[in-house]
Amino acid sequence: NPYVYGGTSLTNGADCSGFVMSVYNNFGVSLPHSSAADRSVGSSVDGLANAQPGDIVCYSGHVGIYVGDGKIVHASTSKTGIIISNANYRSVLSVRRIF
Repeated sequence: NPYVYGGTSLTNGADCSGFVMSVYNNFGVSLPHSSAADRSVGSSVDGLANAQPGDIVCYSGHVGIYVGDGKIVHASTSKTGIIISNANYRSVLSVRRIF
């Protein structure tokens, strides 16, 4: 699915925080449409080594969902869309657990 700046649609396109917000909304959880605000939701997880599938991985100006095996799913760029990447592809600021 495509990356769309400001988007929140899982089928028509979303940006990183819109993607995370929309996925969690499908499970009845309201999250902000802001990667910076996502750094304070839920509870803190002590580093990527302790991340579990479903945790939110926060970066400077970006956010994704941990899927396990050291990987995240995220709305990456307008060229790549929603993809799976190594979770440590850039410096992790925070890992947050919602459930």
